[in-house]
Parts: sequence; C-alpha cells; structure tokens
Amino acid sequence: MEPKPEQSPHHAYPDHWEADVVLRDGGTARIRPITTDDAERLVSFYEQVSDESKYYRFFAPYPRLSDRDVHRFTHHDYVDRVGLAVTIGGEFIGTVRYDRIDDRGRPASAPADEAEVAFLVQDAHQGRGVASALLEHIAAVARERGIRRFAAEVLPANNKMIKVFRDAGYTQRRSFEDGSVHLTLDLEPTEESLAVQRGREQRAEARSVQRLLAPGSVAVIGAGRTPGGVGRTVLRNLLAAGYTGRAYAVNRAFDEGLATLDGVPAHRSLGEIDEQVDLAVIAVPAHQVPEAVADCGEHGVQGLVVVSAGYAERGADGRELQRELVRQARSYGMRIIGPNAFGIINTAENVRLNASLAPESPARGRIGLFTQSGAIGIALLSGLHRRGAGLSSFISAGNRADVSGNDFLQYSFEDPDTDVALLYLESLGNPRKFTRLARRTAAVKPVVVVKGARHSGTNPPGHAVPVSRIPDATVSALMRQAGVIRVDTVTEMVDAGILLAGQPLPSGPRVAILGNSESLGLLTYDACLAEGLRPRPPIDLTTAASPQDFRDALAEALADATCDAVIVTAIPWVGEDGEAETGDGQVLAAALHTAVAGGSAKPVAVVHVEIGGLAEALAAASSTAAPRQRPTTARTAPPEESTDRTASMDREVPTDRTTDTDHTTATDREGATDRQAPTGRTTDTDRTTASAPAAPHSPAAPAAPEATPPAPEDRPRPGRIPAYPAAERAVRALAEAVKYAQWRRQAAVPGKVPELLDETIDEAGAAALIEAHLAAAPDPRGRQLGHDEARELLGRYGIDVRPTLPAPDPDAAVAAAARLGYPVALKTTAPHLRHRADLGGVRLDLTDEDALRRAYGDLTDLLGKPAELLPVVQAMAPRGVDTVVRASIDAAAGAVLSFGLAGAPSELLGDTAHRLVPVTDRDAAELIRSIRAAPVLFGWRGAAPVDTAALEELLLRLSRLVDDHPEVVSVALEPVVVAPQGLTALGATVRLAPPPARNDLGPRRLPSY
Repeated sequence: MEPKPEQSPHHAYPDHWEADVVLRDGGTARIRPITTDDAERLVSFYEQVSDESKYYRFFAPYPRLSDRDVHRFTHHDYVDRVGLAVTIGGEFIGTVRYDRIDDRGRPASAPADEAEVAFLVQDAHQGRGVASALLEHIAAVARERGIRRFAAEVLPANNKMIKVFRDAGYTQRRSFEDGSVHLTLDLEPTEESLAVQRGREQRAEARSVQRLLAPGSVAVIGAGRTPGGVGRTVLRNLLAAGYTGRAYAVNRAFDEGLATLDGVPAHRSLGEIDEQVDLAVIAVPAHQVPEAVADCGEHGVQGLVVVSAGYAERGADGRELQRELVRQARSYGMRIIGPNAFGIINTAENVRLNASLAPESPARGRIGLFTQSGAIGIALLSGLHRRGAGLSSFISAGNRADVSGNDFLQYSFEDPDTDVALLYLESLGNPRKFTRLARRTAAVKPVVVVKGARHSGTNPPGHAVPVSRIPDATVSALMRQAGVIRVDTVTEMVDAGILLAGQPLPSGPRVAILGNSESLGLLTYDACLAEGLRPRPPIDLTTAASPQDFRDALAEALADATCDAVIVTAIPWVGEDGEAETGDGQVLAAALHTAVAGGSAKPVAVVHVEIGGLAEALAAASSTAAPRQRPTTARTAPPEESTDRTASMDREVPTDRTTDTDHTTATDREGATDRQAPTGRTTDTDRTTASAPAAPHSPAAPAAPEATPPAPEDRPRPGRIPAYPAAERAVRALAEAVKYAQWRRQAAVPGKVPELLDETIDEAGAAALIEAHLAAAPDPRGRQLGHDEARELLGRYGIDVRPTLPAPDPDAAVAAAARLGYPVALKTTAPHLRHRADLGGVRLDLTDEDALRRAYGDLTDLLGKPAELLPVVQAMAPRGVDTVVRASIDAAAGAVLSFGLAGAPSELLGDTAHRLVPVTDRDAAELIRSIRAAPVLFGWRGAAPVDTAALEELLLRLSRLVDDHPEVVSVALEPVVVAPQGLTALGATVRLAPPPARNDLGPRRLPSY
C-alpha cells in the first residue's frame, strides 16, 4: 500500500509529482514524493544497498542510517527540501533528494535558486535507467519550485553517476575540488536534453512492447479443464502456432493430481512453477483478475495480456476497476495489453507466438498491425490472410488502458522485421505525442491509420482517455503533416498496406496503364485523374493479348523514363466459340513477374476481373509472407464454452472472421525465403532474376533525432505485385503511395523559419503586454482583447491590422473618414452580423462625405439602430482575395494554424487547411496550396496572382506568436485581403488565457486516465 502523506507545514503533498515510468529494460516503476510514513521502507532499502554504493553516496563508510538520518530523509517541505523515491511492489529501489542552498552552500530558502542533489540506487536495479528517470523528475520539481541549478559532489571513481549527469543533455560545468568532482547543471531544458529524454523514452517503450511480444515463457491463467472457454482457446492457439518458448496452464480450480493440460505443465498458481514466467495471459472473470495480477507480480512476471472483459466498456464502475487494474500491474513493474483484448501475435521464426483468440496464426511477413478493436482485428487478420499478406506482429489492445498505439509506433520504429505499420485507432490518448512519433516513424517506414469514432465527439466504450474537441478534418490534416497515410476504411488500409509492403515507392505521379480491356483501362485512367495522378493514355493490348504480350508491354513501360508506376488491367480471354475463358492465371502471373524482375524499380499493381487462378497464383508466387515450416500440431475449430466458471472467462470465443476485403498480392514464383528490406530501404542489387528483384526505391530519409532503428541486412527483396478487384481501389492505394513518397522526399530536407523574422519581432514586449492584460482581469477562463489591444499585441510580431474608428452616428462616421482618408468602408461589428457581408452589413468604396452619409442611412434603415449595429469606419484596402487565418490551442493536440478563403462557400465545404505549430517555411507554403480553392490565389481564370509570399510570411509570424506565448489561446485574422502586392488584415480577434498544461514537455511518464 502507498503511504498516506501528512500535510506539510509549508506545502501540501504534491500528488501531481507522482508518475509511472518505463525503465530502460521495459519494466515499469513508480516515482513519488517521499513522506513521513516511509521510514521503514527507507531503512529496508538502505540495508539492501552495497557498501560501495553507500560509500559513493556519503564519501565514507556508512553501514546504516541513524534515526536522525531517517527523520531528515523522510521529512520534507516539498519546496526547499524534496525527496523522491522509485518504487516497485511498494518498496524503494532508488531515491533522490535536493536541498536548496545559497551561494556559499548553506541551507537556504527562496529566492535562492540553487540546490544540492544526491542519488542512491539499489545495486540490483543499477543499469535500468533508474537514476536517469529520477534526474528528469527531480529537475522538473526543482524548476516548479524556482530552482534553476543543481550542484552535485561526486567521487571520481563513481563513473556511473558522472555518466548520468553528463548524458542528461543539460548545460553543465565541471571542476575538481578537494578530491571530488563538482558538477553544476543548468536545469533549463535544451534541445539536447529534450532529445535525450525522448530517445530514452523511445528505447524504453519499444523494449516494453518487445518484452511482451517475445517472451521466453508464457502462462495462460484461466485455461479451463474442459475444452472451450477463452483461456483454453488461447492455450491451444499458442501451441498450434508452434511457440518456441515454454508454456504453462494455470488454474486455481485444477485438481492437485493434474500434471498436464494439452501437453503442457498444469499448475494451480504461478508459485508452483519452478522458473520465472515472462508473460501471463489472464482469462478469468473480472472479479478474479486482481488476485491473478497479484500472483503474477509477486512471482516476477514481466507483462500481462488481459483478455477478460467487464471493465470500462461497462460504465463508471468498470472504468474505476480498470484504473485499479493498471495501478496494480504497474506497481509490480508490469505493462498491460487490454483489458478486453483480443491478444497478441509475433510470427518471428524464433518466437512463433499466438497468444490470441485467432485460431489461425498469420504467415510471417513484414507488416505490423495494431488495433483497438477485437472485431476489426479479426476482419483485418482475415483480409490480410486472403490477400496473401504476412504479418510481423499483431496487437489487439482492447480498452488500451496501458499499451497504446503510441507504444506500438515506438516498437515499430525499431523493429527490423516490420516494414509497414498499420493502425486501427478509435481514440488518441496523447495526440501531440502520436504526431511526433508518427513523423519520426514515417521518415523510415510507412504508417497507415484508420481512425474510428471520427464524428461521435466521444470516446468509444472502454477508452478512458481525454476527449479532444479538435475536428476530424483537422486531425486528418495533422496526420498528413506528420507523414501518416490516413485512410477511411479497413479495406483501404489493407489495399495500401500490401502495396507499400511489396512494392518500391514511386518517384512521381506519372502512371502507365496497360491491359486487354479498353473499358477497364479507361476506368483506371479516370480513377487516376480523380486521385490527382497523371496517367498516360491507356495501352490497349486487345482481348487477343497473350501472357507474353502482357510481359513485353509491362517490360517496356517499366523501362520508360516518362512513367513512375504501372497499373496492369486484365479480363478473361474470349475463346473461339465466343465463350469467356478464365485462362491460365499462373501463366499470366509468371509473365508479369518476369517483366518486373527485368525492369526498373517502379511499383506495379494489377486490376483483374474474374481471371481464374490469377489471384491465387500471384499470392502463391510470392507474398508479404516469408514462408516458414508449419507446426504439425493439429488445429481445431473453436471449442464449446467451458463449464468451469470458477477460473475461466464466461464469454464465448469470437468466431466472426468476415471482412469485405478481397484477395491477393503477388508474385515470386519460387517463393520468398528471406525477409524483405523495409519499404524505403535501398539496395544496389539489380532485378536480374525472378527470385531476387531489387529493393524498393526510397527517397532519402532524415535521421531520427531521438534514436535510429537497427540497420537492415542489405539483401534483395522478393517482388510482390498486389492485385485488386476494382480499378478505384488499386489507384487509391497507388495515390497514397505517391503522396507518401513525396512527403518522404520533402522530409529529407526539413523546412526552416527565416531568420529575418527575428529582426521585426519583439518577444519581450509581447510577453509584457500579455502579462499586463492577464493581470488586469484575473480569470481562469481568460479574456478577449479589444480591437486596439489586439492590434498592439499583433504589432509586436510584425502583424499589422488596419485600424477602425467607431461611428455611433453619421457625424462621427464622417469625422472618422476624414481622419483615415477616403475611400473608406462602413461596416457593422455586431456579433450576429460580424463577417457577414452577405447580409448587407458592409458598404465599400465610399469616396466622399455624401456617399458615406447615404450608406449610413441605408445601413441603419435596413438592419437596425446604430446602438445595435455598432458600426465602424475603416480605410479601404487594395483589392485582392479575402482569406481567413486562425490559430488556436487544443489541450490535447496543441497549437494549430489554419488557413482558408473567406466566405460562406469555404465554410460550408470545410475547405480549410491546418498545420501544427510551429510551422516552417515549407509548412506555410503547403498550407496555402492545400485548400481546394487554392487556384484562386494563383491567377485562376486570368485573374492576377496574389502575393503568396506575403501570405506565407504572415502565417510564419502568427505561428511564432502562439508558439512563443502559449497564453495566446486563439487568434482570428478575418478577413486578410491578399493583393497582387502585399496584404491587409482588416480584423483581428485575440483571446488570452492561462496556458493549458502540456504533457509532452515534462519528464517522461506513462498516461494515467
């Protein structure tokens, strides 16, 4: 049990400092403040520390702590004296404390901003990254309490501790004084410290998933004595897949005399097993799960797959039960997949793990699959199997209470056996982190995502994560910015996945189309145009074309430098008697593969209509599966439900494996015995034989800032030609590959923020204005600035907003116009009429006093009294295109910059583009070009092109403002009139508020929902 802290006389117990963290080896631990109730834990911890470690801590032999020491190390004010502990199973494994000091090294209070820091880690846990995690958290605590520097004295022989400080990435100074190394660390985060932190996070989280997917031993807890039930089914699937490790069946209801079950040792508890179990699959009713988790934790299990249901998907009570499950598992250092999970699969030859409810383990391949839905997982497994696609790994996370899509991305980034990552997501617990991880992963391998529950505005049952209010269109745009291939359906996910896993990336959008049906070729041509590709006129080989004709035409297209990809269309041959012949699909598949083997590295896809044997031949010839020896264990149909209700789950095994996806991939007639290199990896091997075509083309990819995935073996990869039953599906998959390849090429040379902006930005002046505005109206909801206040703040960042003057009556309007200069505009600012020129609330190009007075009278006669309309006068801007620029902060996704044309049509059509802040020059250029109405900006129908360079600069300046000052929670510039030379912002709305807490800049921690 965790202690119940007493109130400090100086500061309340800071429970927000508590955090679960993943250590270097993939295990978890809890970091929390030390309290007065921890005396016994501290003494016990100290007794387990070696004499050498004690000497390094106290610079002298120190065999035990005195009562005074114990009191000092457990009594803190959480301001000037703070102690944190790392716990596993409720017991300390490491501690850190700081004491605020003055410039002479004596105890002090604020405003002193330096503290002395000291660590102690149990020897058995050294090397797990405990001290590094503690340093991140104690530094964050110190910054919160106004401490800017740490000082530490370290013995020269204590190399491990010196390395912890040296590798942290903080600015530091070192000196040698009185026989010890004196270190001073500046605690302000730097780019290096953030990169170090994220690199450690990536390696630890990837390792935590790898431990789950590659266990040396597995125990299935809840395997029933009689056939049937979820536990027994998981056990039989595990054995049928040929699992290479040791398996155990565990059920407290087993008879004492039962020695084996399905040929594996049977035990009543984990304590009876004479080795430490790595992975436990828990398949008992929900009320028995806590007992099973405790048994696992006490016997050193590293991870859990909880297939048991009855948690957050059943309401508030189940949600609390789920939270307690996660707390309990993490307290023992275990991570969880589930609850309500379908299971996990790892097809690696040295693992062959199928700890899931899928009766058929997929073939070995290069696709990694993560899903938050068991039903969708079943459909995807079935669809990929029918298309001949193999998997490297599969995780169905159920309620994803712990292991999530972010963890899977961390693992996929490093996994040398995964070339393409497919994710079906229904919720994003941490969108900022997801986009960061997706961008890094997409730089080296494709990431394809289907997002469910897009329009519900709530999370699916069981997903206890923060709800983001960000619209789905914005989510999609942000994913695209991060290089994610966002598709709408699981069928499209499979279509794109098999193309990306088996074909090189295209160099551009030019597509050659060839086949024996003119009509099918035209359908494909039209589909290419609709997807933004540049198809060449289809080549009609006529219905008399032989497989050799297909081979020659495909070889010629692949050799043609004016095309970047080829789509082959094929229909059955018509015989001499007029009857359709299905033809020999194997012969056609062999012909196509021969052409691919001798051609250049370009993607090829096949669209076929009922050619008997073609799909099977393409899939059999070569697939994304690497063939392996199948185990000889007999497979059985899902058994009947167990009648043993005391220790196995009371729910049936899902049997619905239907999906609307179709068959096939292609082609290496001799089979693929080697794993392919990941998509985007290059090789110098030429396509000279059918069994060894070249590796896919890859644009150069930027080096990942936090970590680098293991280098692949430089070997040829089998050619795999995906086949589709409809032209639209093949073209859509190819179009996604084209866009992704373009993103990869651009990501290789990152954009930048022009330095010239720094010369015209007054960051300090803006900060002073923001502080003054918030202090003048202290409200946690913030406040909206007036027009002049907004103009002044935006002006600090070089954003000029044209002034307006109030016109409460005609005489005031005339006086305002005289001050501003004719011509002028007269417009209303009433909320219900604001930016609604279509309602008649704006009068433009008023060139003199008479015109202004007439317009004033017309306006008030039509719409109401001046007190209701709140009219203003503004000098006319040069003619141009009216646009809207906005920036807003979403608590989950972060700051988002948006752009679109002004007016009702753009709003109705949702024609708005979005980018995450901060944006680069490339982001800004892409932002204005990515809306559908972008041609209006570039001289559509003979109009003069507008000054897009000025527009891009405005976007960069606004991005800098909201990035530098998170208190600026929303800005709307509307309209911004972009002329052929320059632009004019006519209106601005700015809202300030205390910035929302960010969960991506502090020390690493696991989410706690």
